[in-house]
Amino acid sequence: MALGVFLYVRTTAWYARLWHPLRYTTIVQTYAHERRLDPALLAAVIDTESKFNADARSSAGAVGLMQLTPATAEGIAEYTHGSKFRLSDLTNPDINVRYGSFYLRLLLNKYHGNERLALAAYNAGEANVDRWQRLHQGIQFADTRAYVAKIEILKTLYRRVYTTALGYK
Repeated sequence: MALGVFLYVRTTAWYARLWHPLRYTTIVQTYAHERRLDPALLAAVIDTESKFNADARSSAGAVGLMQLTPATAEGIAEYTHGSKFRLSDLTNPDINVRYGSFYLRLLLNKYHGNERLALAAYNAGEANVDRWQRLHQGIQFADTRAYVAKIEILKTLYRRVYTTALGYK
């Protein structure tokens, strides 16, 4: 682990909580458990995607805590036999994390548990990751490499700082 990353992860708990608050704890724990996800991973994805802002919107049209596009969310709703999808569903923390955690688990299964590839696909799309895999290349987009690295760091931080809240003890 690089020194800068080590120092960031080893920062004091109060400082980490200030910059990386954990919100929607019950929702994170529930869907992490249901989807067999590390709760710290799920929290790190939410932090990276939206800083736990349920109303977050991206320039690409992604919405909510896990920054799902309406097309992705609608597909998940149909696949899981959810209710009739409405765009406003994406600002509902429970629905957004339900769909986002479903998609993250789907990607982890597709990439045989390879967290880095699943996160890269969550960020850059499955088609890009599939192409990189076919060509025996690593993650080709610098912003996606940074995205994956940030989540890996935050996962460690969330696990250390929110041990009890995330249900590790």
